[in-house]
This record gives sequence, C-alpha cells and structure tokens, in this order.
Amino acid sequence: MWEVYEHRKVTKRLSRLPHEVLKRYEKWKDVVEASGPQGLRLITGFRDEALRGDWAGHRSSRLNQQYRVIYRVESDKLFVLVFDVTPHDYRRK
Repeated sequence: MWEVYEHRKVTKRLSRLPHEVLKRYEKWKDVVEASGPQGLRLITGFRDEALRGDWAGHRSSRLNQQYRVIYRVESDKLFVLVFDVTPHDYRRK
C-alpha cells in the first residue's frame, strides 16, 4: 500500500481547480495508493512520464489536456510526494 503526501501549496491549489480536474486527481490518488506508480503506467490516459531539466527525478501525469500532476517517488519508502498540480506550467517557483 502506497501513501500520497501533498506539498502544502498543493492543498491551496486543489481548492481552485475545476471540479472535473479535482475528480480526476482523486482517481489518480486512488490508483497510486492501490498499485503505486507502476499502476499509473498501465493506464494510458494518465500518460505518466519522467521529467528532465530542472525537474529531473520527478514524474508527470496528465489529468486532462491542460492539467498535470508533478510528483516524486521515494525509492526507499512506499510514498509519493506530490509537488504541484499545474496547468502545464513546468517552471520552478
């Protein structure tokens, strides 16, 4: 069983997300908690991929055509740290 931890700025952003994106994010969390990041790769709609550049070591999953969830997997622990839910803006802030 995997655990999903959210960065504190993610909780603020979640309240401003469109309802459909929020529902998709909750489904994303369910998949991660049940089967981990490997389960995301089996569902082609999420289009889970590794990021490069400033975000090297992180992964991105598509929630819809515009919104992405950016996260990192800690290898020695069974948890996923969500850094951002963003409308496809990968600039580090």
